[in-house]
Order: sequence, then structure tokens, then C-alpha cells
Amino acid sequence: MDVMEAARRAEEAGRHVIHMEVGQPGTGAPTGAVAALEKAMRDGPLGYTVALGLPALRARIARMYGEWYGVDLNPERVVITPGSSGGFLLAFTALFDTGDRVGIGAPGYPSYRQILRALDLVPVDLPTAVENRYQPVPEDFAAMDLAGLMVASPANPTGTMLDRAAMRALVEAAQGQRASFISDEIYHGIEYETKAVTALEITDDCYVINSFSKYFSMTGWRVGWMVVPEDHVRVVERIAQNMFICASHASQVAALAAMECEGELQANMEVYRRNRALMLEGLPKAGFDRIAPPDGAFYVYADVSHLTEDSRAFAAEILEQAGVAVTPGLDFDPERGGGTLRFSYARATEDIEEGLSRLARFMQARG
Repeated sequence: MDVMEAARRAEEAGRHVIHMEVGQPGTGAPTGAVAALEKAMRDGPLGYTVALGLPALRARIARMYGEWYGVDLNPERVVITPGSSGGFLLAFTALFDTGDRVGIGAPGYPSYRQILRALDLVPVDLPTAVENRYQPVPEDFAAMDLAGLMVASPANPTGTMLDRAAMRALVEAAQGQRASFISDEIYHGIEYETKAVTALEITDDCYVINSFSKYFSMTGWRVGWMVVPEDHVRVVERIAQNMFICASHASQVAALAAMECEGELQANMEVYRRNRALMLEGLPKAGFDRIAPPDGAFYVYADVSHLTEDSRAFAAEILEQAGVAVTPGLDFDPERGGGTLRFSYARATEDIEEGLSRLARFMQARG
């Protein structure tokens, strides 16, 4: 957020900034989603929905698990949430008590840590290794006495994924500790060479959190979902009623229609595929050659420890000198992030090409 604000100030001062810091699609909601909402708004007022969400949307999401993964999912296990953030709040509140320790991979999405702390829970960073593709492995939390384990695949900031064997190993290790298993799957659908594995292919005894923000290109609509065990639905429903009443009715209407806009969504994917290829070629040429393999999402995570020990200052230098906004790794890994940067390639291809050109000139001038 600090980088975004600095970029905004630079643009206000008249500079042209290439945004590689923003973790959101450059595209808007599918046209079918907008049209469905326009019709719904003409047809009548949009009041509260039931706390668990529109039944039609829950049923359509359950059908998607059959189409994407071959999982036969009971729609009653699907809970519509105010974005994935609402899902994290519900999951952490339903599963844990004050002081419980929850393992999260580092580098990882920083809001996990802050939401856990806000709920008086204890985030336990699990420093992941490059040889494990920045994903946790059972050895990382053996005998740690965790109440829960949170994983993400594809991950933010690295874009790396867990294959079926790796996911199964983590599920079984968590179950061996009697730790709740939570899988953040908000980048599913944005994969390049292999399909992402959902934890629901391995077990029903888990919480799966997803969102319409990324693949469905609906970040500002703030609508997501989670899948919970059948015997947890009533508990989650009561918490959701009190915390949120319901997710936005308007956003739920749009989300249901978005799920039928596959042609437009795949056109977005073609942009990401092209951008990814440009990044994998252009970043090493520019001098950022120590990168995690981005299997999914729209990020490249680069080790720049040979260039700096202060990624925040380095990101500020890149913004000032090159006019490219990138995210310092300290957001994702408080201990080791001083030597890493995240580059997002979610914007238009022309922006990616220009950004890579600017980065190359910057690195050449820097020597």
C-alpha cells in the first residue's frame, strides 16, 4: 500500500508510472456480470440475502468443483463471503481460540499475519526454502504444536503451486498434529502448465477459501466464498450473520453471471500467459535472474539479496529512477524479505513491455 501511495503521488506530479506492484487484474468484471446486475437493479431492490449467500450462487460454485476438479461437492457446504478477507475472518474465528498458534508459510500474504493478530491468535512464520519452491513441507512445522496450518497454492508472492503429493503430505501432517487445515485457493484458474490442486481433492476435513477477485477479475466487488465441513456450516453461518449479515447482494448477482463468461475470462488468461513469458525472458536479461517458478497467479518473486539488503529502499529507488512500482519482499517475509522483490504482471501487455525496458535501463545505469 505504501508503494501504491508513492506511485500515486508520482503520477499526481505528472510522471508516468508502470504498475508492477498491484496484485489485481488490469481488466474489469466480465461484461455478462455487469449486464446481469443492471437487469437485477431494474427489476427491484437488492436487500439482504441469507447469511450463507444466494442459493443459486452456492449451487453454481459447487458445480464448478465438479467441472474443474472432479469433486462432488454439496452446495450446502459453500459459504459466500465479503471477499476472501471475510473468509479468513470467518475461518479463523470459527476454528481457533485466543492464543492458538497458526502456521503460515513465509514468504506469504501479509494479511494472514495481521488478521490472526487482530483476533488475538499467534501467527507462526514457517520459513520456506527455495528448494521446496517457497512452499511449506511437513518438516517445517514438525512438533510445533500448531492449532492450524494455512497454505496457499498458487501462492502470493511467489506464484508457486503444491502438486497433489505435496498437498496430501501437508494435509496428513496437519491432521497428525490435530491442526485445522486451511487452503487459500484464490488464484485457482490462473495456472499455466498444470491445473492447481484443491485441498478438497484430498480431504473434506478442511476449510477452502476462494474469491471472485482474481480469475473472475472482480477485485472491487468484494465477494468470495469458502467451503467448510458439513458439521461446521451452522457455526460459520451464525458468525457470518453477526459479523456481516451477508455478502453484497449486488456482487453476488454479478458473480453468478461471471461464472458463465468463460470466453472473456480465457481471453484475460491469454494476456497473463503472454505477460508471464515476457517476464521470464525480460527479468533475467535485466539482471533479476534469481526467481521462483511462477506456476500460477500473476507474480514473479525475485531474490535480490546480491543487490540490496533493504528491499524497501531498493523499491523506492526503482520507482524514483525507473518509474516502475514494485513491491518489497518485507511485506511477505519480515525476516528475509529485505532481499526480495515481487513483480506483478497483471496489467496490459504494453505496460509489461515498457516496464521491463525501464528496468533493464535502470539496472544497466546502476551497474
